[in-house]
Amino acid sequence: MENSYWDRTDTFARKMQLAEQAFAKKDLRLARALLASARSTVQQAQQEEDSLGTPFPGPARDVVTLPAPWQQWAKGWTKYVVVHLDETAGVGRPPEPVELVLRAETISLARELRVAQVDGPTLREVSSQVFSEIQRGPARFCKIIFFASGGPHQRQTFLLFYGNPDAELPDYPSDLKTTGEGFALDIENDFFKASLSRQMGQLERLTFKREHGLELFAGGEGHGEPPGIDWAHDYVTNGNIQKMRITLWDSCPDYEVIRGPLCTIVRRWGFPHSPIHPVFSPARVHFDVEYRFYAGVPWFIKSGKTDIVQDVEVDALRDDEWVFSGQSFTEMVWMGPDQKLRSGPVDPALSDKLSAVGFYHKTAEDGFIALFLEHRGENIGELRHNASPQMFYKWHGPVWSRYPLPTKSLKAGMALHQRNAYLALRYTEADGPRLVEGVRQRMLNPLTISPGDLPKTLTTTESQTRLARPGEAADSPIPKSAIWDALRDCKDEQLYKSDVSVVDLGLVYDVRVRADTVYLVMAMPHRGRPRLGFFSYGSGGNSMPVRQRLMRIPGVRKVVFEQRWDPPWSSNNLTAEGRKKLGL
Repeated sequence: MENSYWDRTDTFARKMQLAEQAFAKKDLRLARALLASARSTVQQAQQEEDSLGTPFPGPARDVVTLPAPWQQWAKGWTKYVVVHLDETAGVGRPPEPVELVLRAETISLARELRVAQVDGPTLREVSSQVFSEIQRGPARFCKIIFFASGGPHQRQTFLLFYGNPDAELPDYPSDLKTTGEGFALDIENDFFKASLSRQMGQLERLTFKREHGLELFAGGEGHGEPPGIDWAHDYVTNGNIQKMRITLWDSCPDYEVIRGPLCTIVRRWGFPHSPIHPVFSPARVHFDVEYRFYAGVPWFIKSGKTDIVQDVEVDALRDDEWVFSGQSFTEMVWMGPDQKLRSGPVDPALSDKLSAVGFYHKTAEDGFIALFLEHRGENIGELRHNASPQMFYKWHGPVWSRYPLPTKSLKAGMALHQRNAYLALRYTEADGPRLVEGVRQRMLNPLTISPGDLPKTLTTTESQTRLARPGEAADSPIPKSAIWDALRDCKDEQLYKSDVSVVDLGLVYDVRVRADTVYLVMAMPHRGRPRLGFFSYGSGGNSMPVRQRLMRIPGVRKVVFEQRWDPPWSSNNLTAEGRKKLGL
């Protein structure tokens, strides 16, 4: 009888033991199946145990403690947190992303969390993006991004509201558009369009959205793989035998994608592949690479970590290389330790101390420049900060390539960390250096985030707007509580005896009511069950379909469904009751 969680599945250790036994017996298909099953166990453990980092330390306060006009503006929400942003570098700030981790005891941060800026005597909602929501005990955690701007040495105050069971998933306007499936994406904002490889997710092309629409690409046949403008990460094995590359992945070994109105994140990780994979498939140097594309800014971020898993000798390793076919640029630029951007060839005395490299076209005024924001070693000593640009690399065109290792003998436990910003912008000889230097200064000195209190005396006034959209402040034409209660009667009858509803499973992402129509956003647990109709109108023995149950609620005349795969469902969506019924 399966009474507990471990009665219903098997541990990672047990699966690996069985896989070793199968491998020893030469039952290699069974061994592969067991390793695939062990991978699923690791994925589930990641959902249950991963940490988002240190949560923002500010205490939660009751909305009823706010001045009366602000209480009215935030009607429907019960809790808020005060966040102060301080500009400490003495520079003006165009809009830049602010990111923090929030902890709250509530139902759904994705639906409920809102950000408001203190704007004189009133509050003003600002666009935000909630992602990576997880549940740990009674609390929920999430990451949240919003944009802030301001003047030198200015303090700005924001309130983060949550605790509203009637809240709906927000829909903010944005210039950031992401299309495609999985990691095979096109991501664009008002400044550029980035196209990721359909094969392995590497940045393949970048198109400027100005004047003639310059397209940066790498042509030819690559090294047998589809060529792209971003070629890192890779390493050359000892004896110069072969080059192990992430661009040789036939698909991403592992990846995560977050799509949103303010930021799209594509993270990929794994061991690089040999030119004749899997004949050689060493597990020695592991790469973890992430792209971040933002709304409204002419730059994106690439972060990477290189982990040395076993002692290994390498002849070379690259953690940043870009190649552009054709002659899109006429000039090289670089930045040394003095943080001043210069044109022309790199000073040989500074070739291992670079902070930025790139190119621009003197007439067309297109520029593409990399800012090296973080580049450090862990248990490895000081890295070489090289990557001198070249205007003519063989038959391609402009290129830079960074070889950071101070040694060829790498030991297990060593790691390399990097974070680079890439600017795709209009660059003039008169204003370009100052512009790029300013971007770098702001990125190296982000706004300081801190908790605090509101002033004891506030001058507040009534606002002509309010935080809640129609239906979010207990004013839904059909009570949402009645809808949620009804949904608890709709079970996943494939879990025969668990008696778990779609609510306790967390399959209902959003509930909206417009007049006599109920709109539901729902997910399915995984791609092996892609048919939402099993729950919505009934199939395969499902005795209480959602539409049928909701139509019994007085006033409901129509039910409309939207199925989403983003964000993907996980055990973090389960309610406390759902976890109890499933034995978690």
